[in-house]
Amino acid sequence: MSTLVSYATVGLAEDVSQTIANISPTSTPFQTLVKSEKVSARTFEWLEDSIRAAGVNALVEGADASTTAIAQPTTRSNTTQIIGEAFKVAATVDAVKTHGRAKETAYALAKTLKAIKLDVEKAMIGVDQAAVTGSASAARKMASVSQQISTTVDAGSNSTDALTEAKLLELHQDCYENGSDPSVLMIKPADATIVANFATASSRERDFGSSKTLVNAIEVLVTPFGEIRTLINRNQLSTHAFLIDPSMFKQCVLRPFTRTLLAKNGDSDTHFCVGEVSVKHSNFSDSGMITGLS
Repeated sequence: MSTLVSYATVGLAEDVSQTIANISPTSTPFQTLVKSEKVSARTFEWLEDSIRAAGVNALVEGADASTTAIAQPTTRSNTTQIIGEAFKVAATVDAVKTHGRAKETAYALAKTLKAIKLDVEKAMIGVDQAAVTGSASAARKMASVSQQISTTVDAGSNSTDALTEAKLLELHQDCYENGSDPSVLMIKPADATIVANFATASSRERDFGSSKTLVNAIEVLVTPFGEIRTLINRNQLSTHAFLIDPSMFKQCVLRPFTRTLLAKNGDSDTHFCVGEVSVKHSNFSDSGMITGLS
């Protein structure tokens, strides 16, 4: 009697989450920036708390103790989103010699995982999406980063306003006054050009020293409220600029990404890559964003 062994079993799920994590980090800067944590429910919750504002606190000698009402934390939640894609490879394709790659299955898997990682980036920071709990006929969707930030500055009166240094300073001040210390300015490529031109403002000088290289980019901004590192994200929401504290965000994983070989149905193999993830901002007032950008 022959024995069924795992090597020949259809339907085994191969963990490819680490492979996805290592793909094109510059194309998915938000995922690269924040850490991951495991969640155990489709809709997961966390508590957001804050300390009261400072006040005059002086007691007379021998004063009786008086109590202060303690504000209760705010319950926040988000929903996990199933993200996946399947591909099919004919048996002959893997058997023949191809240019630039050893096996078509490996090549197709690599392309699929890259596309999935881009889809995760878009779901997290590339759309303005409220959480959708889903149903048997409607897909669940996570609340994106833009739905989890309460500190906002509007770029202007309409959606054709450009990013300005004044607006960035206003947002940084608002975050500072909230008690937060955001350290990363995440912007779309067109806004990176605008930030680079901050250096050409009147009364500012550039010292090139003996270098023959012309550098027209600003990687670090120092404002009265702290130091900010600029990070370009080609896949983020184009109408927003995000001023974030990476330590306050988490990629939440309900199911890590896996690749499953589906049941064979003819002279081809179908592979299904799927996972279930979300994003969490621990304190909605900690980071900030400029909205209404052109």
